Amino acid sequence: MSEIPANRVVITGLGAVSSIGMGTAEFLAGLRSGRSAAKPITAFDTTGYEHANGCEITDFEPERWIRSVSGDELGRASQFSVAAARMAVADAGLPEDDLRAGKSLVSIGTTDGESRDLDHLVETEVRQGAEHMDPGVAGRVPAGRLSAAIAREFRLSRVEAVTLPTACAAGNYAIGYGYDAIRTGEVDFALCGGADALCRKTFTGFYRLGTIAPERCQPFDVDRKGILTGEGAGVLLLESLESARSRGAAIYAEVLGYGLNCDAYHPVAPNQDSVAQCMRLALENAGVKSGEVDFISAHGTGTKANDVTEARAIRQVFGDAPPRTVSIKSMIGHSMGAASALASIACSLALTEGFIPPTINHVQTDPECDVDCVPNEAIPADLRIVQNNGLAFGGNNSVVIFGRYEAPEARRADAS
Repeated sequence: MSEIPANRVVITGLGAVSSIGMGTAEFLAGLRSGRSAAKPITAFDTTGYEHANGCEITDFEPERWIRSVSGDELGRASQFSVAAARMAVADAGLPEDDLRAGKSLVSIGTTDGESRDLDHLVETEVRQGAEHMDPGVAGRVPAGRLSAAIAREFRLSRVEAVTLPTACAAGNYAIGYGYDAIRTGEVDFALCGGADALCRKTFTGFYRLGTIAPERCQPFDVDRKGILTGEGAGVLLLESLESARSRGAAIYAEVLGYGLNCDAYHPVAPNQDSVAQCMRLALENAGVKSGEVDFISAHGTGTKANDVTEARAIRQVFGDAPPRTVSIKSMIGHSMGAASALASIACSLALTEGFIPPTINHVQTDPECDVDCVPNEAIPADLRIVQNNGLAFGGNNSVVIFGRYEAPEARRADAS
């Protein structure tokens, strides 16, 4: 029986559709400067809500990115995912003919799929009656469009297109799926990440739970009041180290391993022991000791329950002196299925650029959290290994470990 190949898996392309910047360079600038995307929501009618701030993308131009189909044929989340994928392929310097010639995986996570289009259907039905509903809009609703649209955009035929609906942990799930496919040699290239668009359904659900912040998101702050819903997409291009080196590609980071679990403890409340177990699974899978992690990109929603539970779980794994623990949701809000994908891009950029992004809107750390959340301003840092947490309703947890890639030539130079 032959051994299963174990390729090293690297990230060579990044695509960020975010409320603090379109594309890798703008997203990086937003992270460095601690930019806030919080503003009143315009995506849907917010009449009747006492407060309705969110982190909405207002400068997205689908026609700039989508070439194979009319943007009108796709829902907003699918438009985001296609745009982010196109950014990632271009960023990787990968010719589209080479992408088509190889075996590919498209793995996209989501919370809501195309629920924004369902908002439109419901509004139309209420306003005009069911007989006036637009059948074209109905055709855009299936969540599978988020990955299928990318395969169609690049005219991929040797492809597996998967949409993973594991809610707010879905982006990391998708990256883990791609990591396994590249590591075992099943595919040559994997476009992995997550996408979601602002929608009334999700905003109202969190609002009814009492977890929407009135103005801003303040993870780990003693006066935090909840989340701000956001939107966007993050897509990472994964390939084997051998493939990347053979074509002279620049490498952002290496995917070292990941961990997944689902405790089904409660529909919305996180479970501390389960979150800690997921982090241990990821570290074990990556072959990394807890003391080697330089910073943690936390799920960090800004709710009372999440932040305390996650911080305690981190201490359960890392002890009384855990790594710096930040939340970029303070800047971009909670972009649902895109959240851990965009955070993974932030981790990759942090490793490459040598900095830790801040947790903005911070005034005073909650003693029950007691983490160094890098308040308000980014700091320079020599990073080698970083951890990205993604936690979701229903006890879906996902953690990915990333490492700084150093070429053998660089390591030899350092040694001499």
